[in-house]
Amino acid sequence: MIDSLLLTATRIATFDLERPLTNATGFFFERDGRLFLVTSRHVVIDTPTQHFPNRIEFAVHSNPDDLARSEPFTVMLYEDGKSIWRQGSDSGGEIDVALIEIDREALPARSLLRAFTPEHLQASSIGQVEVGTSLLIVGFPLGFQDTLHYLPVVRQSVVASAYGLRFQGQGYFLTDARTHRGTSGAPVVMRDPAAEPGSELPWKLLGVHSARLDMASRDLEQDESLGLNCAWYADILMTLSEGSRQTRGDPSFATMRARKSA
Repeated sequence: MIDSLLLTATRIATFDLERPLTNATGFFFERDGRLFLVTSRHVVIDTPTQHFPNRIEFAVHSNPDDLARSEPFTVMLYEDGKSIWRQGSDSGGEIDVALIEIDREALPARSLLRAFTPEHLQASSIGQVEVGTSLLIVGFPLGFQDTLHYLPVVRQSVVASAYGLRFQGQGYFLTDARTHRGTSGAPVVMRDPAAEPGSELPWKLLGVHSARLDMASRDLEQDESLGLNCAWYADILMTLSEGSRQTRGDPSFATMRARKSA
C-alpha cells in the first residue's frame, strides 16, 4: 500500500491563460466536510516578481486501483474580478499562505487523496516541539515527481529555531533542509508519537513551507547559503477555513485576518 502521506500533496502549475508560468506544491486540508487546497500565497500572486497567474492546475489520482491514472483539475483564480483564495495577515504583516476551497463534486468520482484535518495540527505553543526534531517536507522540488504515478518526494529536515516563537516577529519558524523552487506550499510534518497503530495519516502538520532564507550581507563567492527555510505555522489554516461555505467571487474570499501565533 502507498504511504498515505504521499497522497496529501499535489503538484501545482500556474498559468497566465494558456502560458505556463511556474511550478509549486499544494496539499489538502479538510474541515467540517469541506475540502481545501493549501499553498503559498506567492504561488497565486507575487507583486515583487510580477507573478500574476489567472489559473492553476493540479493532478488528482482518478483510480484507486491504478496510481498511474490521474486527471488534471483546473481552478480559475478570479471570478467577477475578485480573487477566490483566502489569505491572512497579522501584526507582523502578510502571511505567505493561501487557501482555496475545492468543489468535491467537480473532482473525479473515484478520486484518491488524503487530507490533513484540524486533528493533525500541532499546537504552536512554546516547548511543544524541541529544536532539532526530525521533520519531512513533502513536495515537488523544481517540479520533480514520479512522472508515472504523479507522486511527490520527501526531503528530510529538522526544526532549526525555537518552535512556538515567531522568528524575527514573523508567523513562521525555521527548518534546516535542502529545498528548491517548486517546494513552495509543501506541508512540513513530523511523525505523530501518539498515533495509534494502523492510523490512516499518522503525522502532525507543523507548517507550510514558504521559501529559503538567506542573508543579504552574505558574500556570494566565499559563503555558502545558510540552508534555512521559512515554514509558516499551520494553525493559520484554522483561521482561514472559518466561516460558512463561500462561493467563488464572494468578497470574503479575499484577505482575512489571521490570529497571532505564539
